[in-house]
Amino acid sequence: MSISDELDPKPILGRTVVHEGYVFDLVDDRVDLGKAGVVHREYIDHPGAVAVIVLNNDDEVLLVRQYRHPVRAFLWEPPAGLLDIAGEPAQIGAARELYEEADLRARTWSVLTDYFTTPGGNNEAIRIFLARDVEEVPVGERHEREHEELDMETRWVPLGECVDLVLGGHIHNPSAVVGILAAHAAKAKGWDTLRSVDAPWPYRRTAPLTSQV
Repeated sequence: MSISDELDPKPILGRTVVHEGYVFDLVDDRVDLGKAGVVHREYIDHPGAVAVIVLNNDDEVLLVRQYRHPVRAFLWEPPAGLLDIAGEPAQIGAARELYEEADLRARTWSVLTDYFTTPGGNNEAIRIFLARDVEEVPVGERHEREHEELDMETRWVPLGECVDLVLGGHIHNPSAVVGILAAHAAKAKGWDTLRSVDAPWPYRRTAPLTSQV
């Protein structure tokens, strides 16, 4: 038997929005688990996101340093952002984030891996892309940053050194941890594991992951 996660929505008998936020909501679902009965599950209802592991010709990874208030820390991360435009292809969203956060465009795109950030309390699904053959955006065409993105520091770090930083506990952002280790593993396999940018992604939250009855 092969090992693969399985999308299997259970019926929602009712939903209460506990808190409606700017980006995501806190919801309370009454879920019918069959023999296990009906249970309440509170979780964050999130639109999903993309992240980009950018590799240059020297096998260096682009990292950006961004302040994350919930953890009160500056974290080194890959360019990333929300999938909050209805119907937008994930790769287009990723390219926009690369342009806005790093002043870069890439000619070669692949899907590196997909994951859930916190499936016990959050339905945020993230797709991580690998971007290569990059070039800088001309100064006159660059995005004007604001808020946390203003004056973000960027750094090119060798892929092998990034792996050591992850394993040594120096990098904590989940997309950085997952993406760096996935890129290292994919490179070791000759990049044969990469998928096309339009590879199926059934876990993307285009609609609630569970069906309401």
